[in-house]
Amino acid sequence: MGKARIDEAVGAAAVAAATEDFEGASRDIRAAAVRYLLQRLADEAPGNSVEVRVPPFGAVQCIEGPGHTRGTPPNVVEMDARTWLALATGALAWADGLTDARIHASGQRADLSAHLPIRR
Repeated sequence: MGKARIDEAVGAAAVAAATEDFEGASRDIRAAAVRYLLQRLADEAPGNSVEVRVPPFGAVQCIEGPGHTRGTPPNVVEMDARTWLALATGALAWADGLTDARIHASGQRADLSAHLPIRR
């Protein structure tokens, strides 16, 4: 049995609330927004060559290419929830996030710029 999917209306509402007032949004709203946008990324860039982590809310594997089966994957992208929401919605450019050290990316395939922002 796969993970439960976040309904589009619920996810879009959570994204709107979390991006409008990140600090004022409840932890549940922020978590739903992050997970929904991760879900959308995995849908739009299927695969398992890159792991995108947004602790503590979620992680997905995406982008076609050689995958991994155990341990730490060779291509990892990690950031906090505020950064992920900004990247996924287009409020932050990939290059700016890297320059500001808000994104930690390792591996040859760990570049999400072609997949961001997430189409809504």
